[in-house]
Amino acid sequence: MTGRARRDDWRRLDEADVRVRPGRGTRPRSKLRPEHADARSALVVEVDRGRWTCALDGDPDREVVAMRARELGRTPIVVGDRVDLVGDTSGRPDTLARVVRVADRSSVLRRTADDNDPFERVVVANAEQLMIVCALADPPPRTGFIDRCLVAAFTGGLGPVLCLTKADLASPDELLAGYAELDLRILVTRHDEEPDVLREALAHKVSALVGHSGVGKSTLVNKLVPDADRAIGAVSAVGKGRHTSTTAVALPLPGGGWVVDTPGIRSFGLAHVRPGDIVAAFPEFVEAVEECPSNCGHRGPPEDPDCMLDVVTAAGEATAGRLGSLRRLLASRAGLDEYQD
Repeated sequence: MTGRARRDDWRRLDEADVRVRPGRGTRPRSKLRPEHADARSALVVEVDRGRWTCALDGDPDREVVAMRARELGRTPIVVGDRVDLVGDTSGRPDTLARVVRVADRSSVLRRTADDNDPFERVVVANAEQLMIVCALADPPPRTGFIDRCLVAAFTGGLGPVLCLTKADLASPDELLAGYAELDLRILVTRHDEEPDVLREALAHKVSALVGHSGVGKSTLVNKLVPDADRAIGAVSAVGKGRHTSTTAVALPLPGGGWVVDTPGIRSFGLAHVRPGDIVAAFPEFVEAVEECPSNCGHRGPPEDPDCMLDVVTAAGEATAGRLGSLRRLLASRAGLDEYQD
């Protein structure tokens, strides 16, 4: 057979012009996504194992259980998120809607388990204020925890409010004096009185409550929302209390607004917060930090003798109390001071 004949045979075997249907796994995915023009807006009020309970149109009497739509992938959805739902939004038992969109967040409360934990946990989204609940006794107050919550609030875009409980067991005067120079609203409650001042502060707002276990947070929630039925536990002998609330949940206030009861936590890590974020919570020191040496840890003498924070304080542009609070946070963030315990 000549070379030309062999080439003619190969041409007859060429199947390049034959259309082969691709398998399902090779089909290119379209970048077009449905618009879901008929989607209904809702507020996420609880999360439980891949299911989100949502208040349709923000109405607490119209709860819908939803799953995350496939096109969202692993998009995180937390309590407080404002979402769009499609599918069965009737709220009937054994029905599921789908979350197809998550709106941009106006604020985010984040924390890590400790300062060495790289995993950042989003606790609550879109809260207007952070209510830091601290007992005056049983367990005793921990100013380090309060300061860390303040930083989390400032960096996350929430307005901080300090709520001191159990004033019937101890005087709040010393703690009030320690925070007198901060631009911070402080509320004091007693176990034997109704928390009317707290009701006023929470009305018509979305507020997150955070605090150690045993400080009376769930007790307050049950007084504010009679139908909440949150678990109330006794303080353990260890001193930090045992966990009584296990999941974050948004509860509707009778007069309007929402309160997000978060789980009792033992630590409030700031691994996700940079030192500059901490300084930014103290506006009077922001410009001074820019004048510090490049390797300055802002701890002051003898570690950082040229720190400009001392210059600002000596000039009367800031107070020693504010500087001490800032340095406490910076030292803890660097792992040099376990002041939370």
